[in-house]
Amino acid sequence: MFVDVHCHLSFPEFDHDREKVIERLTEEQITVLIDPGINVATSIKSIDLASKYDFIYANVGLHPHEASAHINEGIFGELEDLAKSPKVVGIGEIGLDYHYPGYNRQAQQEAFRQMLRVARAVDMAVVIHCRDAWEDMLQILTEESHSSMRGVMHCFSGDTGIAKECIRKGFKLSITGTVTYKNSLLPDVVRNVALADLLTETDAPYLSPVPYRGKRNEPSFVHIVTANIALIRGISLLEAAKGIAQNTFELFRLSAP
Repeated sequence: MFVDVHCHLSFPEFDHDREKVIERLTEEQITVLIDPGINVATSIKSIDLASKYDFIYANVGLHPHEASAHINEGIFGELEDLAKSPKVVGIGEIGLDYHYPGYNRQAQQEAFRQMLRVARAVDMAVVIHCRDAWEDMLQILTEESHSSMRGVMHCFSGDTGIAKECIRKGFKLSITGTVTYKNSLLPDVVRNVALADLLTETDAPYLSPVPYRGKRNEPSFVHIVTANIALIRGISLLEAAKGIAQNTFELFRLSAP
């Protein structure tokens, strides 16, 4: 019934109780979970986890914080090869993050372009991380645009204007537990775009929704995100969950469970 399109279940934060976390998410009727990589090593871990469970899928990616002026160009070929694994459904997370000083913006931009080209080569959706970099992000997407480009703005944090521009470029918006936070822009975004443009995620172990804020996030909490979307839009939980699940199946070319 529910989907979590971005959850780092393969991260070390879940090493001590991953099986129990999986039990809880199945009890909460999460029927699809996508685990994204942030470099070659974590992409391999995502694939390994996905290979053990029918309802878990993997993305392979290179987080912007992993990009540097001295990056090994062979990484992009390695990630393209990993993308051909049977349980991989997308390229990500990739993108731009200007929030923290000390990261090379030019290197991030070049790595992002390279990963967009990997996605085109394997014909997969892209999963984009964007933080404090919307102008450059949208410019690069315009320059790298092609007819089959599609994807999702992971952990969307922009306003309604940015949301509509992303949608015009063929991207869906993934909503996290931040929709429950005071002063969040997300309720206005959720209210003013179509349900067909929305996905749900936890980004676990980060960004726990209220009332779990400050604690480790986990995929079972994605039902809280879905419930908030339903409340904001004035629709039933079932309608929201079914619509978001269908969006997920179509974007990542998955068969409905």
